[in-house]
Amino acid sequence: MGNPTLISHHLCPYVQRAVIALQEKRVSFERVDVDLANKPDWFKAVSPLGKTPVLKVDAAAIFESAVILEYLEETQPHPLHPGDPLRRAEHRWWIEFASAALNDIAGLYSAPDEGGFAAKAKALSDKFARLESRLGAPPYFDGGAFSLVDAAFGPVFRYFDVFDCIGDFGILSGKPSVMAWRKALAARPSIRAAVALDYDARLRIFLKGKNSHLARRMA
Repeated sequence: MGNPTLISHHLCPYVQRAVIALQEKRVSFERVDVDLANKPDWFKAVSPLGKTPVLKVDAAAIFESAVILEYLEETQPHPLHPGDPLRRAEHRWWIEFASAALNDIAGLYSAPDEGGFAAKAKALSDKFARLESRLGAPPYFDGGAFSLVDAAFGPVFRYFDVFDCIGDFGILSGKPSVMAWRKALAARPSIRAAVALDYDARLRIFLKGKNSHLARRMA
């Protein structure tokens, strides 16, 4: 595959998925961050939806994180999907579940009032309760083998590292298996290296800039 380029944004959780997969598969790559609030023309040309991540491989541009993950699975060693087709289908479903959780997280930090914030916190708590009932043997989603589901949930849990410093929202309370999984993912080198060292500070600035209930709590 040569030396691909990952076009990214420093806060994008979907970029993090691609970075984690690339590192787990030991693929050397260049990372180029773009300002999504002021998109350069060259980025608009390679990203039809104007979103990150985009993986440039030779003259081709692959966009959407799910497509990038599947491309890496098909072309690179060190598989992160199960070999059994039925289990693989289940893993793909849980990756979509992670995307739904990210949507709820965006709703949480954007909620304009306490009622909307509480509703999103409840939706997230319900999702993690479902995960609590699914998780089996530690340390990862499916036991000892790190998978793309783990890669998808690493960025989800990273938000809570900052949320926990703001307040106790009760979202992960009473979910010991989820908490153990979160701890295992936080220690994984590929997940730790998926963001820059100033990620938490950048996320705090982003959250404080929202006209939201969470931003007022932070103030």
